[in-house]
Amino acid sequence: MNLVKKSLLIGLTLPLSACISMDPDFKQPAPELTDKWSQPITTETSAPDAIELKASSSSATQQEEWWKVFKDPILDQLVETALQQNKSLEIAGLRILEAQAQLGIATGNLYPQAQVLQGAATRVSPANGGKNFSSYSLGVAASWEIDFWGRFDSAIKSADASFMSSVAARNEAIVILAAQVVDTYAVIRITEEQLRIANENEILQQRSYEIASVLYRNGSDSELDVEQAKTLLLSTQSTIPGFKISLVKARNAMSILLGKPPGAVEKIINKDKPIPNLPAQVEIGIPADLLRQRPDVQQAEYLAMAQNSLVGVAEAALYPSFSLTGSVGLSAGGVGAGSSSFGDLFEHDALSYSFGPSFVWPFLNYERIVNNVRVQDARLQQALVNYQQTVIQAAREVEDEVATLNGTQEQVGLLMQTVESAKRSNVLSTLQYKEGLSDYQRVLDAQRALFSQQPNLVNAEGSRARSLI
Repeated sequence: MNLVKKSLLIGLTLPLSACISMDPDFKQPAPELTDKWSQPITTETSAPDAIELKASSSSATQQEEWWKVFKDPILDQLVETALQQNKSLEIAGLRILEAQAQLGIATGNLYPQAQVLQGAATRVSPANGGKNFSSYSLGVAASWEIDFWGRFDSAIKSADASFMSSVAARNEAIVILAAQVVDTYAVIRITEEQLRIANENEILQQRSYEIASVLYRNGSDSELDVEQAKTLLLSTQSTIPGFKISLVKARNAMSILLGKPPGAVEKIINKDKPIPNLPAQVEIGIPADLLRQRPDVQQAEYLAMAQNSLVGVAEAALYPSFSLTGSVGLSAGGVGAGSSSFGDLFEHDALSYSFGPSFVWPFLNYERIVNNVRVQDARLQQALVNYQQTVIQAAREVEDEVATLNGTQEQVGLLMQTVESAKRSNVLSTLQYKEGLSDYQRVLDAQRALFSQQPNLVNAEGSRARSLI
């Protein structure tokens, strides 16, 4: 009984002294995040629908349904469908369930790690001709390694950070998916507009070609004018198949984002819709707040935290582990026990038990444990550097798109004026040509200028919308 009392005393004392954490002190290695953008976030522009960007700490809260600023019901439906059916997002959700289960496994190690209920019934016929006998056993055994050095606690912290990392990864997948849907939608509308412009110019140039042909047949014009008109017309017609191909590919890309087979979005996406309308004003906050909201930055931080705790797990292996083991059982029969039955298993003298502490210390490990600590620490340093790189890259991406948005806004304003001037020039040159006041070269130049500047305007408008996305 003295041994049992001492074992119980040790068993109660060890948990009270636990646990000593071996985790390094985690310090977020945040690069310097400023409260100002490196460049002005607004520029003077002549575009009538220019976006006004506003930076203020009050706009720090992330707008979850940000795509609704475009006020396009079709776009809202596409994003909603993608968030429900996209396969990549479904995989990200399943990874959260996996990480949650891993956290449950790690948490379970705080409790007795081995609990076994075992029993046996054996009939033995000795080889030397002895009397046959039966033996029976029924018992429970348990083993509990005390988390004295915080190894299990560190594993839980690591699993918890990994779980939060998987949540951040799914949030990132949501952000990326929504952006891809909106961006692909913009590409579809841009391509449709390019196709519409090409068709309009084809009609315009077809008329000019017919005028030149009539004048040539009447002897009022040269064959050179006819061939030049035909060349411009065929050149414009040759761009139309390319736009149609791009449109099919963009719609197929949208189908995949929605988790549907190619061609499935034809009924959803109506034709002849404009490029998404831009809001008059957008609050983008300050760089520090905006970057902290990004799930890729959050994920990188959680991954570093998870690796930080794995260093603690590795260091805990340098020290002895203390365990409590015990078993309670019933046994009956066996060699020399005489005749026995299953009922003898429940007699008062069938009970046996054992209980006591133990420890294991792999002190001769040839520095394998020490080197494992070094491995985990090196991985921690990689995770910390990766976090810094993620923040810097995120800052660059946002700054690039702010610069693109401002630049394209100015470009759109100038191109709008250019297109209006090209349209007026085309009208005047065509009228003068029909009246015989100028040669066909002016018409040719005017139509070339119009067909080159209209796509430039569409591309600039599309670039502006995509940079906002």
